[in-house]
Amino acid sequence: MRLNDCDGERPSPTSRPKFYLAPMVRYSKLAFRQLVRLYDVDVCYTPMIYAKNFLESAKCRSSEFSTCDGSQLVFCYFATDDPFVLAAAAEMVSVCASGVDLNCGCPKHDVRSKGFGSALLSKPELLADMVRQTRQRVPNPDFSVSLKIRINYPIERTVDLCRQAEHAERNRSIEKLLRIINDAVNVPIIANGGITTRQEAIDLAKETGVSGIMAANGLLTNPALFSGHETTPQDCVENFMRLSLEHGLDWLLYHQHLQYMLRPVMTPSQRRVFNELNGRLAVDHFIRTTLLPPDDVNSYFEQLVSVF
Repeated sequence: MRLNDCDGERPSPTSRPKFYLAPMVRYSKLAFRQLVRLYDVDVCYTPMIYAKNFLESAKCRSSEFSTCDGSQLVFCYFATDDPFVLAAAAEMVSVCASGVDLNCGCPKHDVRSKGFGSALLSKPELLADMVRQTRQRVPNPDFSVSLKIRINYPIERTVDLCRQAEHAERNRSIEKLLRIINDAVNVPIIANGGITTRQEAIDLAKETGVSGIMAANGLLTNPALFSGHETTPQDCVENFMRLSLEHGLDWLLYHQHLQYMLRPVMTPSQRRVFNELNGRLAVDHFIRTTLLPPDDVNSYFEQLVSVF
């Protein structure tokens, strides 16, 4: 779940919510962000970046953040517990990103042990100071400063973090908890977790009143889910293959993305063969000769060659 200080208005009953690609370690790189934008995703997030490393290392900046069109909404997802570091990192990316998002939700030990992620949920005053200093450093109202948080129990802890205390019992549904939080604050709320279809996203937004719906694993498996496709369509696979070449996506990530996308349409024996393939050419050949309809093979091969 996210609190976002300026990213859009709350949706009207007849409009759809904004659709978001969640930050994912390794996977939300530029090529994949460009892919999901073709299928109704409005806003994308980078993988998690340690803000201090980002400030101090040109190699880290080059490896972890890239963009190709300043007109598209991309948010840098930072991990830190230092208000000055977050503010400085936000200022650094403000010329090419639409906002920053602070990791206050990750429960992993290596993140929490540094005082980052969900360890910050017990420090609402620190979080408020981090947002305040970042906003002072980057006063542009079109630059978003947001927090990724987890629903905490009892629910009043979460509502208090969202600046208004309200009682709720632990056995309330997630949808009711989101409604309580959404009604308690005057900033847009983005719901995240378990979305696998466009209709699920629209229904959740209607039930809770949140401004946006975010997906991670659902988009890994089906990058076109927000456009209404039940499984990854052929043109989506072809677009990913093209974009990965254009943006120099690492081979291992390329292979892993395709494993996620193609798993629902491959037989168990095809999956075993595909998972053992080594090298982009072998993967592309397998897709062209095994998964693409015969009439599309030559036209796709011509498109692939034109990229080189």
